[in-house]
Amino acid sequence: MNPQTLQLICFYAFSFVAVVAALSVITLKNTVHAVLALVLTFFSAACLWILLDAEFLALALVVVYVGAVMVLFLFVVMMLDIDLEKMHEGFVKFLPVGVIVAVVMLVEMVGLIGVRTMHAQGLGANPATAAGVSNTAWLGQALYTKFLLPFEVAALILTVGLVAAVALTLRERSDARYESASRQVRVNPRDRVRLVKMAAVRPEPSAATSENTPGEPQP
Repeated sequence: MNPQTLQLICFYAFSFVAVVAALSVITLKNTVHAVLALVLTFFSAACLWILLDAEFLALALVVVYVGAVMVLFLFVVMMLDIDLEKMHEGFVKFLPVGVIVAVVMLVEMVGLIGVRTMHAQGLGANPATAAGVSNTAWLGQALYTKFLLPFEVAALILTVGLVAAVALTLRERSDARYESASRQVRVNPRDRVRLVKMAAVRPEPSAATSENTPGEPQP
């Protein structure tokens, strides 16, 4: 079989699986099944990236999203008590509107792709193929040599965004209780527990109780 024909068959197969899995994400009633369908969507997209000789993007999609983010989503969904009936109340009602919007967006995207294709210029040869290395090796060399400064700036921006998100969500409340590990370590049992020795004293029965006690002869 011609390699180009085999690649085209694989492309259509992976694309079909990706589209079906993406539709399953929004149509399945079980939330856990929807997350697993999203995992299959990402994996099929990674296979498409490999067909396009973009191994780094495919590996990043599998390792970051499938291996970390989606596993986290799966654990969160499994731990949350979600009311599935309430989530699907308006699905059938608003389905025609959603289909119309999706069709309009698809027509606009296809038209935009057609216009850009007519005015597109050749991109030239693949730089990784011209250098005789893989896509991942060429991208790593270019990223850490020629584009090192933009890479560091992007990392700094992401770090600032992470710190800002933590600072915005970290709010002290007056009614909240916090634990201090240092105070817990310095705790002395003698300051927390007091042993009191008391003699065992049995209360004497009262006169009324002794008169009404069953089994004793009445005077």
